[in-house]
Order: sequence, then structure tokens, then C-alpha cells
Amino acid sequence: QVQLVESGGGLVQAGGSLRLSCAASGSIIVITAMGWYRQAPGKQRDLVAAITSGGITNYADSVKGRFTISRDNAKNTVYLQMNSLKPEDTAVYYCNVGGIGRSRTFDSWGQGTRVTVSS
Repeated sequence: QVQLVESGGGLVQAGGSLRLSCAASGSIIVITAMGWYRQAPGKQRDLVAAITSGGITNYADSVKGRFTISRDNAKNTVYLQMNSLKPEDTAVYYCNVGGIGRSRTFDSWGQGTRVTVSS
């Protein structure tokens, strides 16, 4: 099994910054894709940003230029640096990690961390 532990959410004023972290542990041979999703109240869960094992990134249009995803392969950790936050960024953020474990492939989700941006 693979466990994900997220941290870094909180309350911030519009224009502020937060940095989310997500550390993976467990029966991991290799991690391929890592990403962040978010879900606002009453809405579906949407992709925010993703990064491949080779460092190729992909962002939702709404966060391009403001958010940066990165990963530390040695620590099995993915980060999301969020700058110039807006009230519409308010949501629960979930990390998602996929890869190969000792017995099978995995696709794991974090428990979610709440980000609230006040106007």
C-alpha cells in the first residue's frame, strides 16, 4: 500500500501565497505521475497541475502563471507553490500519485487539505 500525507493548507488573504506538500510512502518501486486536484463546494474535482517523472508539467488554465508544481524524487514528494491566490482558488486540494509498487501498480489519493482565500 501507498500512503500520502498532505500539508500546507490554510487561510490566506487574496494575493497571498501558500505551499502545499504531499509525501508518499509505502511499497513504492517507482512513481510516475504526480498531481494536485481541487474540489470546491458543490463542484467536481478538477485537475490543478500535474508533473511527470521527467519533469513535464501541465496546468489548468485558471492557475497558469500563478501556481508551480514541482517534485523531489528522492523524497517521493510533490509540491504546489500557489501565488497570487484568489477567492476562487478556495477548495479542498488533493494530491494524486501513480506508479509501480512491489506487487502492483497504484493510484493513490491524499486525504485533502483545505485552502481558503479571503477577499
